[in-house]
Amino acid sequence: MQHTTTEPRIAFESNGGEARPRLLMVMGFGMRGAVWLPQVEALGADHTLAWFDHRGIGQSEPPPSLFRMPDLAADAIRVADALGWTEFHVVGVSLGGMVSQELALAAPERVRSLTLIATHPGGPLGILPTLSGLYHWVRAAFGPAAGRVAHLTRLLYPASFLATVNPEDLRARMQLQVGQRPPSRTALMQLLAVIRHDTRRRLTQIAPPTLVIKPEGDLLVRPFHSERLHRGIPGSRLVSVPDAGHGLTFHAAPAVNAAIREHVAQHDHPIRSRR
Repeated sequence: MQHTTTEPRIAFESNGGEARPRLLMVMGFGMRGAVWLPQVEALGADHTLAWFDHRGIGQSEPPPSLFRMPDLAADAIRVADALGWTEFHVVGVSLGGMVSQELALAAPERVRSLTLIATHPGGPLGILPTLSGLYHWVRAAFGPAAGRVAHLTRLLYPASFLATVNPEDLRARMQLQVGQRPPSRTALMQLLAVIRHDTRRRLTQIAPPTLVIKPEGDLLVRPFHSERLHRGIPGSRLVSVPDAGHGLTFHAAPAVNAAIREHVAQHDHPIRSRR
């Protein structure tokens, strides 16, 4: 585990490699960067991946004050700087997708491509999950620790997946996701950042080639938000994953990884050549 030298110090990891496509992976609400494991395992053989803990999460320093999505985007850029990456692909899921939108808007000259997974552009509609999703999210994020795993499992994964998944694989995944619960102060700050997130009027300014991945059965971020992103971002491509929930980076990892791989391969060339 490495850390940025500027504060708050952000903990990050990379699988190494130089002459390969570079992917900066931006994780979602309350989760450590290590939750990208299914992507690291599948894409790591021929891609250089970097993942990190948001401020106040895992081994990163706590936030000194309230923050917004642009602050988290600046943290991600500091990770890229620490790695010596001038250009890279960005992949963000959920809250990480909101951060990634701000990153692409702030530093389009550095982002070769953008992939947005199970996320939204903000506004009043953006913070309204389904009733079932809201119930399980509140209990998972702020409820008693004893029931957190059960609520998070039902929030992230569709019943069809839970009926067939290997119990040991699921147990390992949930331990990775909930083994280190984020501090309540950090969780609240992230929630406030989500509430204030709004890129709706700036979507047309997102320049990097963009892939939007839409989980059709998402209980937390309503699937129509992916369509809003697709309509708003010029030239973007929409990929739908049927019967997929908010946790599709795990339970639908083959489809997600294939889509990322194809998108990155199509756009892995110096940004100046696109101008």
